[in-house]
Amino acid sequence: MEINNRLKSLPPYIFIELDKKKKAAIAAGRDILNLGIGDPDRPTPSRIIDNFRESVGKPSNHQYPIGRGSAVFKQAVMKWMKKRFDVGITDSETMCLIGAKDGITHLPLAFLNPGDIVLIPDPGYPGYTSGTLIAGGVPLAMPLEQKNNFLPDLANIPAEVYEQTKIMWLNYPNNPTSAMAGLEFYEEALSYAEKYDFIIAQDAPYSEIYFNTPPISMLQMQGAKDHVIEFYSMSKTYNMTGWRVGFAVGGEKLINGLGLVKENMDSGTFTAIQETAAWTLLNCDEEAGQIRALYKSRAQAFTKGLRAMGYEVLEPQATLYLWVKVPGNLKSMDFCTKVLDEADIVVTPGIGFGLSGDRYFRIALTVEEELISKALDRLKKVKL
Repeated sequence: MEINNRLKSLPPYIFIELDKKKKAAIAAGRDILNLGIGDPDRPTPSRIIDNFRESVGKPSNHQYPIGRGSAVFKQAVMKWMKKRFDVGITDSETMCLIGAKDGITHLPLAFLNPGDIVLIPDPGYPGYTSGTLIAGGVPLAMPLEQKNNFLPDLANIPAEVYEQTKIMWLNYPNNPTSAMAGLEFYEEALSYAEKYDFIIAQDAPYSEIYFNTPPISMLQMQGAKDHVIEFYSMSKTYNMTGWRVGFAVGGEKLINGLGLVKENMDSGTFTAIQETAAWTLLNCDEEAGQIRALYKSRAQAFTKGLRAMGYEVLEPQATLYLWVKVPGNLKSMDFCTKVLDEADIVVTPGIGFGLSGDRYFRIALTVEEELISKALDRLKKVKL
């Protein structure tokens, strides 16, 4: 019995050889520093855990969480969007997600017909491509280049491509490049969406991990709800990756489409988690600020050390990552294999995010500064 052709069309796991080497090194007793995964190294703040203890003890929270989110959670999302972005959201314009990835990978199932084009940032999160392929869509890359500040060149996309486009994925603050986008770019993107009638899906899990200017929401623009859906996550903002809770906000038709898929695919997020997530959105700005400051400090320390060794590091503006040029003429996978072999460090090759990323590698800022210093010392051993 074989899997279906859509699953067969998924790109291969490009990190498999590097992952095998990492596991073999660990099995051999080598002290491997893992800077490859964007999973916060510190636990969920204690006040959030304390609130969950109370929520999980309520018998009413132990039934099926049927629907698009509890009233408590959706009200908190509406208040947070108003407080954070001055965007008014109604009950029918928001829904709870089992983490942002849940919404990202299910959205194509709601709106794509076979052969519809999805414009995907390259480099970009692999889930945009896998969700498109599973839904029968056609992924087309939008190269993100340093000369354009890692924004796609929207004017360079042919009209005949736009005419077949159903979804355009954006992701700012950007993983893996840490680039930011401003109002002028968003206005340009919205103008194309309005002209050619497609959806802009803005993936915003790093909206609160910024180092200087707070990012804006596309929904701040007049008329954006007709074409824009945004995905937010509790994971990075509050160190809640394992809780699997996030939310989508946008036009009612877009939320309804996503909701129809999810209502037929799952039963939602545990209500006690929704209740604690709601409390967190309204009461944990201080914790979010401390987490943001931590990543900024780590980014500055790592950037300074790498530049002192001659690495070209893109100025970090946001997220949990540094985006670094591969030195010399090496490809990203070759370089990252070399770093593992010679320095016992795991970093992520840019090729894993798309062809446009092959001259870069990504470092996750998910270790304490003493380990950053250790990593910098080890990197000096790499023969370039």
